[in-house]
Amino acid sequence: MVLIDKNFLLTNDWAKKLFFDYAKDMPIIDFHCHLVPQEIYENKNYKNITRLWLNDGTYGDHYKWRLERANGVPEELITGDGDDYDKFLAWAGTIEKAVGNPVYEWTHLELHRFFGIDEPLTRKNAPEVWKKANAMLQTADFKPRNLIKKSHVVAVCTTDDPASDLHFHKLLKKDEKENGFRTLPAMRPDNLIYIDKAGYGEYLEKLGEITGIKITSFSDILTAMDKRFQYFNEMGARLSDHSLSTYHFIEASDQELDRIVDKAVRNEQLQERDQYLTMLIEGLMKLNKKYNWTMQFHNNVLRSINHPMLDQIGPDTGFDSMGTQPDMIAQIQKLFTKMKDEDALPKIIFYSLNPNDWLQLITLMGCFQEGGKQRMQLGAAWWFNDTAEGMTTQLRDFAQQSLLPNFVGMLTDSRSFLSYPRHEYFRRVLCNFFGELIAAGRAPEDEEYIGKIIQDISYNNALNYFDFFADAKPEELFDKLDYRFQF
Repeated sequence: MVLIDKNFLLTNDWAKKLFFDYAKDMPIIDFHCHLVPQEIYENKNYKNITRLWLNDGTYGDHYKWRLERANGVPEELITGDGDDYDKFLAWAGTIEKAVGNPVYEWTHLELHRFFGIDEPLTRKNAPEVWKKANAMLQTADFKPRNLIKKSHVVAVCTTDDPASDLHFHKLLKKDEKENGFRTLPAMRPDNLIYIDKAGYGEYLEKLGEITGIKITSFSDILTAMDKRFQYFNEMGARLSDHSLSTYHFIEASDQELDRIVDKAVRNEQLQERDQYLTMLIEGLMKLNKKYNWTMQFHNNVLRSINHPMLDQIGPDTGFDSMGTQPDMIAQIQKLFTKMKDEDALPKIIFYSLNPNDWLQLITLMGCFQEGGKQRMQLGAAWWFNDTAEGMTTQLRDFAQQSLLPNFVGMLTDSRSFLSYPRHEYFRRVLCNFFGELIAAGRAPEDEEYIGKIIQDISYNNALNYFDFFADAKPEELFDKLDYRFQF
């Protein structure tokens, strides 16, 4: 039985025409992911599909881990030191119960596209899938760089700490013509944002060492960050990313900020996190505007709320939830208005994990659009919303309140080299969205016109918006852009 057929998620003839004639062969710009530059550079084959798909010992797929816990799988076979084959069997026993979950569909898209395996994964056929997949994983086609190329990716933006020396980005930059894609850094200053976490003082020392600045005040932090923006910019970075679980707009004076930083360095209890965070974000917005970067915000998420499991296995392991700060958009409005008054509002992509924020966000950003095409964007349906229905809702909200043809589209937000079919999944939903508009008489039956919109959202808008290829277009840099899946 073939689970993923060629018309998956395409419900009418217009949707099929738009996908096969306009969307499927467009290259990919993956402008936000969590791939590890060192793994791209070292380009080693994975030992088996468990290491590539579930847990390689350092990173893993917390989407899958959450489902396994719901299925009663012991932690030893999830993030623990259990046998890799036993872990794969546990995953197969979980995925066969995940019908209706997007992970079920992603899993089978990945099996289909990369391994040519069409039947649903079950505990029963897991030994056969294990054997076939592992044999293929030992070939050159399944090294990380070839997995990226095979997915028709021309740019990958990793997520990097400001204090990183970007060593592997430097090495990859030398190989990019041979690789057929660019690996670019994107700055994520979480270690500055989470001022109330242990180790803040040590991090300031690290940031000071790499910038040559002795950081003793809040203004020193911004001076050091300016130096890191300059360095990242020289390395091709054009984006920053900021995780704000909650946000309250409360400004503070320089003297107050210096006292707050001093307390944090001393690991004293803080009551002034909001003041520090507001002024840090204001400073970072000014730097994003100075370097003409796009500033990404990821908001309304509750992180690591299972404290015993956080202590046992660490963050980003499947213990995060949707946030519900009711006044967050009102607080963001104060920030945007202040920055606009100071001509310091950069290009912004805003993701909220709570879809109840989306209409408020996009109407708020519509008040600050001047200065270029769609400078302010409602980001793709994120994380728990990364479903066919969630994507459709995000597309509908964007279309109804702004100009959807200007949308920069999809990203993987993943640590796996097998996640690129998520772009295909999005494109199928996108084509179906427009196909249904046409079928309902709400969009013109103009193939060339709608097809151009599909191609722009799939690829062209990101190419132009982020300017990762200011020196030359991908087709001029790379000899071959013909790495793509057969449908």
